[in-house]
Parts: sequence; C-alpha cells; structure tokens
Amino acid sequence: MKHIQTVIIGAGQAGLAMSKCLSERSVAHVVIERGEIANSWATERWDSLKLLTPNWQSRLPGHCYTGTDPDGYMSMPEINDYLRDYAHAIAAPVEDRTNVNCVTVEGFGYRVSTDCGDWICDHVIFANGACGQAYVPALAEELPQHLTQLTPQSYKSPDQIPHGGVLVVGASASGTQIAAKLLASGHDVMLSAGAHIRVPRSHRGRDIQWWMDRTGVLDTHISEVDDPLRARKVPSLQLVGDANLPFLDLNLLQDRGATVTGRLVGLQNGVAQFSGSLANHCVLSDLKMRRLLGSFDVWAEAQGLEGLPAAQNHGPTVVPTHPPLLLDLAKGRIKTVIWATGYRPDFSFARLPIFDQKGALRHKDGVVGPGLYVLGLPFQIRRKSALIDGVGQDAEDMANHLVRHQRTKAA
Repeated sequence: MKHIQTVIIGAGQAGLAMSKCLSERSVAHVVIERGEIANSWATERWDSLKLLTPNWQSRLPGHCYTGTDPDGYMSMPEINDYLRDYAHAIAAPVEDRTNVNCVTVEGFGYRVSTDCGDWICDHVIFANGACGQAYVPALAEELPQHLTQLTPQSYKSPDQIPHGGVLVVGASASGTQIAAKLLASGHDVMLSAGAHIRVPRSHRGRDIQWWMDRTGVLDTHISEVDDPLRARKVPSLQLVGDANLPFLDLNLLQDRGATVTGRLVGLQNGVAQFSGSLANHCVLSDLKMRRLLGSFDVWAEAQGLEGLPAAQNHGPTVVPTHPPLLLDLAKGRIKTVIWATGYRPDFSFARLPIFDQKGALRHKDGVVGPGLYVLGLPFQIRRKSALIDGVGQDAEDMANHLVRHQRTKAA
C-alpha cells in the first residue's frame, strides 16, 4: 500500500494537463494509466481518423504545436507522439499498464485499488475521458444474429467489413466519416440520421475552429447556457480533418451514393423502423449553421477585419423525397451495422455515491465531492472542455480548487 496526495486516473490529454498543473503547485501525485500514454488514441480509434481541430489548436499547459503544418490535422500516430512528448517534457509520473479496480472511501480520503497495488490519497481525479465506452442502444440486442455489429471503437477500416450493405446509425462526426470511407471503398451504405450539426470546414478563408476560437464560442461557460444538460448532449460537428473537403454532410454522402433516412427508432421481427423527422432535423441543422456563420460575420465586422473573402451562400441539405421508413434486416442488403451513436464515460470503478438515478456522474464544474474531481467531459465547464485545447484551462481551475481544499483540510 502506498500513500500520496493525489491520484489521477488516465494519461490522456486531461490527465497529463492535470499532472502539469499539480506539479506547478508542488502537489505530489501519480497518474495511473491502464495502457500506455494516450492509450485510447492509440487503440480505440479507426485507422484513418484525424483530429477535427487544426494543429495550432492542440494547446496544453506549457506546451503547443511547433511543427511545420499548423493548419493541418494530426493523424492518430501523430497525436500519440504529441501526447507522449508532452508527458516526457513535463516529467509526468505515469504508472502505465495499471488497471484501476475500484475507488472507495478510506478514512478522510480515498483508496484507489489497482492490479499493481493500492494507493491511499486525499484527492482523486477522474481523467479517463468522455469516450470510455461507445454507446449502443438497447434495441441492438434485437438485431438478427447474422449481422456484424461494430462501434467507432471496434471499427478500424473498411477492410474488416463483410461483403454486403452497411447501416451506419448516427450522423455526427464519427458516423459521417465512417460512412464516407465505406462509400469510397465501394460499400453500399445506408445512413440513419437524427439530430446533427452541419458546418463547413472553413468560412471566409479561415478554419471553422479559428472562428469559434477567436469569437469566444469555445470559451462559453456552462453558467451562460439555459439548459446545461442539453448543452452537454449536443452532437459533434459534421467535420473531418481535411481542409480540401469543404463539407462532410448528408449532401456529400448522398452524392457519393449513400441512402439517407431518419433516426432509428425501433426494431420488430428483424425490421428496422426509422423516424419520419429527417426533413425537420435537416432544416434545424441548416438553421443552426446559418446562425453560427452569421454571428461570425457580425463579429468580423465589429472587429474591422479586412481582406476576408465574401461569405458563401451554402444551399440547404437535400432531403430524399421518400426516405425509407422500414428496412428488413433479417434478409437483404444489410450485413453490418455500425453504431455511431456517441460515447459514454466509464466510471464503473467508482464505488461511491456520486451518480444520479440514470447513472450519470454528478458534478459541479468538475467538482464531484470533497477531494474528488472529473476532467475532460463535454461542456464540463466551458464549451471546449472535451477538446485538447480546453482541458488545460479546466485543469487550472481544478488544481486551484484542489489546493484550496488541501489547505482547508489541513487547517
């Protein structure tokens, strides 16, 4: 059994940012990682994935991108190297290949039990990421047994997909990217689309993330939104890390041969049932896009920015006249279903009364309880909280709170 002030669980961008902030405050800590540094980036992403944010935006406390392509987008091997270089630069005390079995109360602190021994500590930080497990709806259990089922965590490339059609469920970043790759490899693809957010890769000659960064959209505080729970469930933008692809939206996918239909709402006797609300979702998505781009134009004019190209007039999403509402999965075109239906964090190791009735972690701006914190969740404190560029600022807040808690405890 070992004693230390603080245990950080997870050595991705959140855990490493927290380690840097604690080191600057002389807080003794250890970072426990089940695999290697940046494990989820290395093992739980598909082969062709690139970051949706430009390289210049990969900013962490005391560390930034210094390569020759600031406007490019890192591949998974590149982000692995980037985070490992960061861990080395900050001398992060990482205990890798160590699985956390459970976290329990121990006296006035906590016990973190691992397969390499136990730690007794005053503080625990859950920094194991918002994408701990791919979310698969319960109706997946009703799919015909002959169908192959995958998630963005288990999908690696089109080469692993059996011959036959593919139903991709979900039209946010993961779903649209996977659908595009499958179409390019010759697969027959049907995309089930619910709520989604369509945006161009760039606007008036600048990356969409440049606008969101400069205008302060990404710095929006959770206290500024009317419905925090809803804000935290907003789908990811339909983007891909490719400056040469203006859009990765339903229009592009349909042009390339995809069949697009509404949200998957049911399954009965092997027949999938889809919502008839596709047109409404598309209209709402286009409306959000126009409002966002319009707000950028207003800001640019107020700032007196000169030399920007004129704003493009993006046409509406083309909705199929008669999108299929029923699909027999027991026979026919579909052989594989890919559930691009989002992710959930995995805090199953926490044997503590910190979850609500639906099993979600309760927290206030990342503070879960006395000496207990979480870092890296969507819109945890700011809109950018789950981005590499956002965890640093949240880690600063958490570290300051932790130090104040430690002083109060010692008083």
